[in-house]
Amino acid sequence: MTSKLLTASLLASALLAGLGLAPTAAMAQSTNTPGIDNTQQAISARIQQGMQAGRITPSEAQELYARDRDISMRENRYKSDGNATPQERQQLRADLEGLRAEVERKIANNVVVGQPGSNQGTPGVDNSQFNISQRIDEGVRTGRISEREARRLHGRERMIERHEANFKSDGVVTRQERRQLRNELATLRDQVERMMRNDRRGRG
Repeated sequence: MTSKLLTASLLASALLAGLGLAPTAAMAQSTNTPGIDNTQQAISARIQQGMQAGRITPSEAQELYARDRDISMRENRYKSDGNATPQERQQLRADLEGLRAEVERKIANNVVVGQPGSNQGTPGVDNSQFNISQRIDEGVRTGRISEREARRLHGRERMIERHEANFKSDGVVTRQERRQLRNELATLRDQVERMMRNDRRGRG
């Protein structure tokens, strides 16, 4: 009997101690969004897969990643007061579902001409386009490239993508066509890097 009472007393003490920690645990739970975080990681990986398969262009990927960043920033704001409400979580899930549907739509609709292993894939060109696009966005964030200049640069990038699509339309990208794409991208990259080196902050 004494042993049972002692055990009960110890359990009661443990419960009381646990109640003392409950607010901290509840707060951690209210800002924890593993499902949302996992969905974001899955969408990011899917965008990368679409790029590697040639079904999502670099500029499309940049737009999709920008939407993903917006959702992440909103999630951080929701968490900043220590509590992500059910309504806020529902909004994040709805936004992510919309983004995921858009990614899948692009992958389904953007048909790649040619078969794997043909002379039609341009992964090096696509990676260069993506890197340039990221560099432009970095310039805007740091104030070295204005929004107007970024629109012009992205316009040139889209023009190169149209050239690439035309070259792929017959199922073969020749060496001369690849060289032209690389030269156009090199010219664009050089212009972006010149802007990044020059301190253009403060310009309109």
